[in-house]
Amino acid sequence: MYADRAGRLWRIAEMCARCAAAIPDCRVLDTAPPPARTTPATTGQAAQTPAVEREPAGSTAADGVAAVFSDHGPAPVSGASSSPATTGSVPHARATSPGGTSRRAKRWGKIAQRIVPHDLEPDVLRLELIELGDAFRAYQQRTEPDLALLADLHERKARAFRLWADVSGDGSLRHEAHRAEKAAQTTREMHANRGGRPVGDTAAGNHPVVERLLTRQQAVHARTVLAYVQAHAPHPEAEVRLAVLMLTLRAARAGTGNVTGQDLTGWLPDDAERVLQQLVDADWLRLPGTVTEVMASRSEDPVAVTVPTLLPEQPRPFTFGKTTRARISGWAQKVVGDRKIRKKKTTAATRLLALYTAAHTRPDGRLGRAEDGGLLLDQAAAFCALPPDQVAEHAELLVTADWLTEADTAGDRLRGQLAERVLPLGGLL
Repeated sequence: MYADRAGRLWRIAEMCARCAAAIPDCRVLDTAPPPARTTPATTGQAAQTPAVEREPAGSTAADGVAAVFSDHGPAPVSGASSSPATTGSVPHARATSPGGTSRRAKRWGKIAQRIVPHDLEPDVLRLELIELGDAFRAYQQRTEPDLALLADLHERKARAFRLWADVSGDGSLRHEAHRAEKAAQTTREMHANRGGRPVGDTAAGNHPVVERLLTRQQAVHARTVLAYVQAHAPHPEAEVRLAVLMLTLRAARAGTGNVTGQDLTGWLPDDAERVLQQLVDADWLRLPGTVTEVMASRSEDPVAVTVPTLLPEQPRPFTFGKTTRARISGWAQKVVGDRKIRKKKTTAATRLLALYTAAHTRPDGRLGRAEDGGLLLDQAAAFCALPPDQVAEHAELLVTADWLTEADTAGDRLRGQLAERVLPLGGLL
């Protein structure tokens, strides 16, 4: 059964499946069962009226003609008696494919807000576009992301849209294919950054993949924050710099952020109140009340503090969004609050060195870029507010805390490697 363009007049006809698939807005009412093969076809059967010459099923009894379909049983004229011998059996409803997709869903589809034409050639391209549209919609229903799968879908989309553009001559399809290529590349990079590399011998394939807390781009932003704090802390001592770093990450987006007394004592167990007062006195930090009130605040009632230099009307030192801000802040909190570092009762300078080493590692955990062979000793010392000759002492504390597996300060560089337990915190140089 098919309709005119306005959808008001419907016609019914018998046709093969290929013809039905080629007619727009065609609705298949039913399918005929296969003819019985128990006896050879007789001359009388062969002489039946061809299907194309039969009257539509909508003919009335006044016409005196019965519609005959391919089940070889004539439909009775209205008013005539019927019997099992003269009336054909009603065919069963069309079955769907094993995947639950009807023939119409296989003929039609939608992808990237575009309708896939029913007559698109080659047929393999039409089917690929329809399957891709279904695959993207199925991916959107997933509860957990799979970046490798998503990248594969984008790559398939790029290939299919390039071929579609070649077939149709539509330049916008080629533009969409280019966008899909870029999306696939970006997704691959996200997957690589998120997953890192296998620990140990990658060829053996027996080692788990490291799940990184920061992507490569987020690690770049983290190093930007470290450099900003080193340049803008109001006092050079390590305790002040550590507090400035953590508060900057809380207020990086809007110039304000919530903090509790528990946060402050976690960062600086012995000096939190003194350092907070120093920041207020230097007008680097503004509080809604007194320092004592901030120190007494709890997680159920945090205090909103303000960093004037980070307010929206000031020049913006950072370009990352709220998701990246939260991720970097969480990363810094994990480093500063590391359980084994806390157990060693390390100073603020040692915690700053832990942050600096974590932010400047390669995917395999080695410190510094491969071509540099480690971190410049004077730069690490300047960030931690230490003399260069004292970096070795604090690096050894990180080794005993199982933060570094080894540390060497020979020459002018700090060489070493993150312990396997903290590889997820590595900054992916």
